[in-house]
Amino acid sequence: MNKRDLIDAISGRLGDKKSATEALNAVLETIQSAVASGDKVAITGFGVFEKSERPARTARNPATGDPIQVAASSVPKFRPGADFKALVNGTSGGASKPAAKAPAKSGAKKK
Repeated sequence: MNKRDLIDAISGRLGDKKSATEALNAVLETIQSAVASGDKVAITGFGVFEKSERPARTARNPATGDPIQVAASSVPKFRPGADFKALVNGTSGGASKPAAKAPAKSGAKKK
């Protein structure tokens, strides 16, 4: 699915393609500008967009084997949420549910 397909899917809910395009562009621009400025964007049930720093390193040219200096850079990262992971894996529900509690013991001893 590309951006045009996504707009078509959203326009089915919103009614027209113009408002769907504006809505999608607004969401994407907001996420991009927030992550670029270093903020973390967390959408409950979907995932987290954040900025990650890659340190400078030495790599190798695969053709010649010569070492190459790679500069430090910032990259966007996405971590999917539990509900999104469960949907992709085909399991029901979101995060795993806690185990059932054992029945409470009575305070008095039996004789």
